[in-house]
Amino acid sequence: MNATKTKTLPDGVTEDPPWIRRLLIATALLFLVLFLFVPLAAIFKEAFSNGLAEYWWALSDPDALAAIRLTLLATVIAVPLNLIFGIAASWAIANFEFRGKSVLVSLIDLPLAVSPVIAGMVFVLLFGTNGLLGAWLEAHHLKIIFATPGIVLATAFVTFPFVARELIPVMQARGSEEEEAALVLGASGWQMFWRVTLPNIRWGLLYGTILCCARAMGEFGAVSVVSGHIRGLTNTMTLHVEILYNEYNFAAAFAVASLLTLLALVTLAAKSLLARRSGRAGQDSEELA
Repeated sequence: MNATKTKTLPDGVTEDPPWIRRLLIATALLFLVLFLFVPLAAIFKEAFSNGLAEYWWALSDPDALAAIRLTLLATVIAVPLNLIFGIAASWAIANFEFRGKSVLVSLIDLPLAVSPVIAGMVFVLLFGTNGLLGAWLEAHHLKIIFATPGIVLATAFVTFPFVARELIPVMQARGSEEEEAALVLGASGWQMFWRVTLPNIRWGLLYGTILCCARAMGEFGAVSVVSGHIRGLTNTMTLHVEILYNEYNFAAAFAVASLLTLLALVTLAAKSLLARRSGRAGQDSEELA
């Protein structure tokens, strides 16, 4: 009985018995093995099942290269747009009181609550041939749905909460005293932003950017609706994987999926590195204070 009792430390903090800690750690490791490491290992095993030459052929196929280029293009366009929105929205929410502030905060979370498929359908209803703006777009020879602009719009929509959600708590926690001091000392708005605000939020900004990139490259539902699945033209990497898998070309499908997995692992490593560096930077600043 004594071995299972909770130990009370002198300062009133309780310490769980060792067997509870071991059980929790073992449970967490078991879930990681079953739901993370085993699927990752299966992806790479299937990707190289037909040899390295077949793997390279699957990635160098013209349709695969087109899907890779389109995925990177959508990410390169959507992420900077979300950076601008995230900085502007977090600045406004953290530093100003205005009517509709709570509505803005709720709208930022909207893509997290709405299915990406629904988001894609909304874009079709707006910009499709029979949509609200379809006739005007057709009259001006502009094509959004079943084209690259639609994929970029869908990608930007599903990813725009990530930067803002990382920056809002950072800006709210640090307050606006340093910016006010900079303005009092004669700094302009841009000088205040580049020399005071940006250095203080850089870790949150980079963290949100990495998450946004990862989400943009792995998006499936919204781009599936607006792309039209035109092979070599409007297929992203995720859509290309789906097509190959439906054609029973499993080795090629898993080869492209392994590239997406590698990108995700690189993103995870960068996120962990940033978290470690931001933690060290926070400790250094506390020591200097």
